[in-house]
Amino acid sequence: MTGLRLSDAGYGERILLHGGQVFDGTGAAPATADVVIADGRIVDVGSGLDGDRGIDVTGRTVLPGFFDCHVHVTSAGVDVMRRINQPFSYEYFQAVEHLRATLATGVTTVRDAGGADAGLQLALRDGLISGPRMLISVSIIGQTGGHSDGWLPSGHDVPLSLPHPGRPSGLADGPDEMRRVVRQVLRAGADVIKVCATGGVLSVGDDPRHAQLSRSELEVAVAEAGAVGRGVMAHAQGATGIKNALLAGVRSIEHGIYLDDEAIELMLQSGTWLVPTLIAPLSVVRAAERGATVAASVVQKAVEVIEVHAESVRKAALAGVRIAMGTDSGVGPHGQNLAELSLMQACGMSPSEVLHSATASAADLCGLGAVTGSIRAGLDADLVVVDGDPYDLDDLGDRIVQVWQRGQLVHTPELVIA
Repeated sequence: MTGLRLSDAGYGERILLHGGQVFDGTGAAPATADVVIADGRIVDVGSGLDGDRGIDVTGRTVLPGFFDCHVHVTSAGVDVMRRINQPFSYEYFQAVEHLRATLATGVTTVRDAGGADAGLQLALRDGLISGPRMLISVSIIGQTGGHSDGWLPSGHDVPLSLPHPGRPSGLADGPDEMRRVVRQVLRAGADVIKVCATGGVLSVGDDPRHAQLSRSELEVAVAEAGAVGRGVMAHAQGATGIKNALLAGVRSIEHGIYLDDEAIELMLQSGTWLVPTLIAPLSVVRAAERGATVAASVVQKAVEVIEVHAESVRKAALAGVRIAMGTDSGVGPHGQNLAELSLMQACGMSPSEVLHSATASAADLCGLGAVTGSIRAGLDADLVVVDGDPYDLDDLGDRIVQVWQRGQLVHTPELVIA
């Protein structure tokens, strides 16, 4: 590594990562192998390979770049007073730092679950700002009085993200209004539609166990998204709302706090993914302990769901439900995404299963399995190099020594400054 600079790893040469182990994302155990990247892609994986420039990764493991399938890059925590006292545009400047921190922790692809708009996505694509590849849902769609409704008992309306020309309001009541709102969000550039099928922890006036949006409303959302090749991610915490979302045909259940046996069976039958976000309620409690302005009822709900959430994920994992890693970063701090991994392991998933959930499984959920998420020839060279045992998940984020994005070295603590 000595002498390697970010600008050194340019396109047009074969860069050889050699001497280390490779976890290819499929769930297979790490194995000794070399990786060659050129022109932004992985061009070869195997033994005895050569390249124009060699990088010794002995004692280290090369993994696919991680996915986080549930983030809010324009959000900076749960403190309501902080949010309402910041100018509207401030969230976009914060998002630049959030994206940079997320990439530095080895997450090279995110799925934003509400807030990021097409302008942020285009700025990433054009290289105006640095960060992970980003899929966007733009607006969170829910019913009046539901989880996405920012109405407070005072009568003030403080949504997570204020509507603007590139981010339409997500409130929808009835199938016809749902059709209109979904079409508006798709027009705004959404890669995936986000709906709220239950109440939530952060919303003051509802209960995460209660269903929201009728099955007919959810079916309209799925049909409209499907008509243009998009899927639906459903915030769904209570069992009834989870099952409504599953029967409507959503692609992923977000959170899944109160899963029951019937819901798990439906997930197995449909192949629906679970995106657990185990760290989210913990983040709410920690923020309140640090003095953030959070309603007492919200903190109480967060405390109440932590154990039942872990048990639901444990049951789903044991049953074989497909799982993709997500954190709800934006509720908690950005750049600490990999803290979710050890929480997933504590729910009975093996380290290999956890890493698979953050790589190839997540790529399949996002429809990007033919682009990234695994280490094999032809895919984008989105890679993470870690010191030590990749199955030691507790401090994995602290042991990242290189992050590669489309064949470019974009982060390393070992960077030599010219």
